[in-house]
Amino acid sequence: MRSELIYGALRPVANRYALCQLASQATRKFHKPNTRIQDTMNEVFSRFADAESPARLMQKPEVISRVAETHRQAA
Repeated sequence: MRSELIYGALRPVANRYALCQLASQATRKFHKPNTRIQDTMNEVFSRFADAESPARLMQKPEVISRVAETHRQAA
């Protein structure tokens, strides 16, 4: 369920507002056409839950955009 993914994503990002902002930005960048937004959001939350530190998520937004660009090129 998505609530479990959200609670897992709150582990590296303790601030809920920051989590919402990061999740919305990442969802826009990772979303592939002709797929459900819900699936993209679930993938983003699971990636956040697997992150080792909040500093990596908060200070390196260009990493997300680079990964999203390569992800789009592969699609």
